[in-house]
Amino acid sequence: MQAIKRTPIDEGTIDRLLGMDSSKIGFYSDVKQKIQELEAANLSLRTKQYELQAVFDAIGDGVAIYDANGFIQYRNHVCPRLFPLETMLGSSCRRLFHPEREQHTHDDCIVAAALNGESRNLAFTTSESGRARYFEASATPIEDSPGTHRALLFLREVTHRRLQELQLIQTEKMASMGLLAAGVAHEINNPLTSVAGYAEALTRRFRDDPELAGDRRMEVFQRYLDVIIRESYRCKGIINGLLTFSRKSDGSIDNVDLNKVVREVLELVRPTATAEKVTIEELFTPDLPLIQGDSAALRQVFMNLVMNALQAIKGVGRITITSSVEGNMVLVTVKDSGCGIPQSLLDQIWDPFFTTKTVGQGVGLGLAVTYNIIHRHGGEISVETRENEGACFTVRLPT
Repeated sequence: MQAIKRTPIDEGTIDRLLGMDSSKIGFYSDVKQKIQELEAANLSLRTKQYELQAVFDAIGDGVAIYDANGFIQYRNHVCPRLFPLETMLGSSCRRLFHPEREQHTHDDCIVAAALNGESRNLAFTTSESGRARYFEASATPIEDSPGTHRALLFLREVTHRRLQELQLIQTEKMASMGLLAAGVAHEINNPLTSVAGYAEALTRRFRDDPELAGDRRMEVFQRYLDVIIRESYRCKGIINGLLTFSRKSDGSIDNVDLNKVVREVLELVRPTATAEKVTIEELFTPDLPLIQGDSAALRQVFMNLVMNALQAIKGVGRITITSSVEGNMVLVTVKDSGCGIPQSLLDQIWDPFFTTKTVGQGVGLGLAVTYNIIHRHGGEISVETRENEGACFTVRLPT
């Protein structure tokens, strides 16, 4: 059987065979062409839409678009993580920026300003479970027609950066105070050296001069001089401890005796404790194994813990500090008879700038700094507490 040879026919030939070149059928041909052009344009628009949506969702900040009436039209996936309720579709800008007001105005709302054709920036703070969260927002107008705008809003959480800035400010402040304390300590140390030196000279004079030594009227002077010498050296010990404490850590690691570090801290704290009628009890294990660490940083740890214990006690109380060995770990516990910590706050006490103290008593950096130092040394810190029954902080560091 002979095969049939097929000749390919293009679309133009088919149109001529069907009579598409006639005026009426040609009209339908134009319609067909327009439909094809529209479908191509539609496909291009869908492609652009997918591209823009991908860009929209890839932005790390929260992005929302408000319509001309101040209600959210669109938002990306970041907005629900930052403000799940305040950025719901259809929500008013009032719900996010000024919930206490019935209406938004140009003066106090960055979205309202953008709807009026102005770009605005705003830094604001929110509070969640006692923790501050810091945000930056910017609103830019989108012109739909002359005099009519929508608002493009960018939201960024800057809590981590802000806390670092505040911590840096606090660190610089403490460094300045340490420098000032070191200068004052040096100035006080010099006259104390003179007082102690002259008192010792008088004591030798009383001892070496038989005439003075035999004068019973001088017995009371000898006792007075002994007190002057003893208290002068006590003051010098406190000042030397202050100088040691104010010395900036260089990050160097060395063998550290924790008993010695804690005693240096107590030398500084004890006068305050005595004035507050708080007894400090030491239960140190002798010959405690040395640890590898930064002595200046560890001194800061125990100063924070002891001062917190002291501030937790109102009136007469007791602080008990114990050192011991458990396997390859050295333990130091700081236990107080103070007010304790509510169980609901235990998970937050290690957070930077979280504090239950009144304004002026602390900024909430002590335990956060302590936690970081202990973990940097490969150790652990834990707390056991009951409200109104005191707290016990335990530091574990590897030998």
